[in-house]
Amino acid sequence: MIKVDNIKKRYPEFELDLDMEIGDNTITAILGTNGAGKTTLFKSMLGLIHLDQGTIMINGTPVENLTSSLKEKIGVIFPDSIVNEYLSIKEVQKILKASYSRFDETLFSELIDKFHLPQKGKIRSFSTGEKAKFKLICALTHKADLLILDEPTSGLDVIVREEILDMLRDFMKEEGHSIVISSHISSDLEHLCDDFYILNKGTICFHESMDHIDNYAILKASSLDGIDHSYFFKGIKTPYGWSVLTNQKQYYVDNFPNLIIEPATMDDIFSIVVQGETL
Repeated sequence: MIKVDNIKKRYPEFELDLDMEIGDNTITAILGTNGAGKTTLFKSMLGLIHLDQGTIMINGTPVENLTSSLKEKIGVIFPDSIVNEYLSIKEVQKILKASYSRFDETLFSELIDKFHLPQKGKIRSFSTGEKAKFKLICALTHKADLLILDEPTSGLDVIVREEILDMLRDFMKEEGHSIVISSHISSDLEHLCDDFYILNKGTICFHESMDHIDNYAILKASSLDGIDHSYFFKGIKTPYGWSVLTNQKQYYVDNFPNLIIEPATMDDIFSIVVQGETL
């Protein structure tokens, strides 16, 4: 679906420098702290910023050559993106109908009713959760094949976040759909995505499929002396010793029976990859 080939974007105090591929029929998560480069990456994917080097292709077409009809197949959410807040839902519906040839009015109305969004009030009067759901409804209802979602659940309570994630699961029921979604709340995406990248200081420092996440573990010990370092990824020093990430859980289970070995969550991996040191 998306091929990011050796791109670079330089700023005075930051540089984006990476390669990646997003497959068809997949949900790919981009994890990173604020300032890691997630938004810069997404703007690059959409051709909104000029790259200093490299190319990005969407379905085989360079982003700078995407036609209007191809752009219609991409749904986008940025944290600060919202239509004019002085408009009502009905007024936005008319704009979407005029703007997108594949806009589905029936689905739009069904989703507005399903999530009990106020029909008469202006968007500026919506709660944070209502605005988040409305932005996603707008992105979903022009029959996009690809969703590019930058922090769509940021600042939302757990109930609204789960409603957003359910909408994304429904979107993926149709063949040929893909989602790229960023977040700094990795636990939101653990049971949603097919694979994930960790972005740190503008570069990809980790990539793994969720099919292989069971191979990862956190090794906990007061000292690392006498423990084979061969399959250590990174570790964090704690007041009680070390927490070390490995992708060879079974090796340590078989060979170090006295070692504390815990399953690694996406949160654990994210924390150690970003904050840990190479051992």
